[in-house]
Amino acid sequence: LEINSLADILTEQRIQTIEATALLRRAVDEIDAPLFTFDPEHSLRLVNAAGERLLQQPAARLLGRTAQELELDACFEARNETVVALPYSTPNARWMVRKSSFRQNGVPHTLIVLSDVSRALREEERSAWQRLIRVLGHELNNSLAPIISIAGSLASRLPLAELPEPQNADFQRGLHIIESRTAALHRFLQSYRRLAQMPSPTLQPVALRSLLERVAVLETRLGVEIEPDKDLTLMLDPDLIEQMLINLVRNAVDAALEQAQSPQGGTGPAAPKVTMRWEQQDHKVAVMVEDNGIGLLNPSNAFVPFYTTKPGGSGIGLVLSQQIAEAHGGTIELANRRDARGCIVKVMLPYRVSPFPR
Repeated sequence: LEINSLADILTEQRIQTIEATALLRRAVDEIDAPLFTFDPEHSLRLVNAAGERLLQQPAARLLGRTAQELELDACFEARNETVVALPYSTPNARWMVRKSSFRQNGVPHTLIVLSDVSRALREEERSAWQRLIRVLGHELNNSLAPIISIAGSLASRLPLAELPEPQNADFQRGLHIIESRTAALHRFLQSYRRLAQMPSPTLQPVALRSLLERVAVLETRLGVEIEPDKDLTLMLDPDLIEQMLINLVRNAVDAALEQAQSPQGGTGPAAPKVTMRWEQQDHKVAVMVEDNGIGLLNPSNAFVPFYTTKPGGSGIGLVLSQQIAEAHGGTIELANRRDARGCIVKVMLPYRVSPFPR
């Protein structure tokens, strides 16, 4: 009886251990942070689903390979809880490395967990820009308003009878330059203030197809094509998302038209073309804007505030678009197309089921 009782206890403990191990494996796979374990030779022994997505390969092809082969040696070289960039991710992605040690069968192993801190860093950077814009905007507006007013008042008193005509013309020309440039600086400043004053999104059910069609109609320089797909109803702020898509389509059309004016010409394969399409991916919807323009020359600076390659650009269109996408719980990525010349912008938005019937 004692032997049978002891056998039952051991069996129960073994089952509990198996169940606990299965639960741990399931929890590790469900964690949305890449997790890796390496043996003393830096060979990979365990990877979760998020790690497979980051390395873009299944576990069967990853296990047994060294950290150097997987291009994860930067994680070993970095100190604990420091930020690194990885070649697998987007150019602006930053990962915080957390390292710890454990033993398995008496052999020391290294546990590495990566956390995507790109959004947190961008929010801190955006907050700093917003504070700077608010301070500069307040000070500059206090000076610009009286300059515009005084220049306008002086211009209204010209010409003066006691002054010769050439001097009156010089005064008028100078005051006109002061007034026009000050007004342009005021408009320039107001466009930047939008970064610091973007409202919080007001979500409501929106039909995606009709939203894209409204954006396509607004672009008059080039016919924007919309590839048909299953219509979806998303919970969005239509005004903010529409403004984001207008910025992205305008950039795509600018690039396509610029390429069309190149020596290759604007006919045949080089004819300017911009396409919008969407597809559902699990609990997210990817909205893509593609062009056949010149492509991205410096993708790492695409979302840097005030950075622009256009002669008359302000450098806030993409930053504002990124802010709108992240305010909806989504992301935005820019990359050069692999199948053809040009650029593709992918906006990932959460697919929230509308609580309201259509």
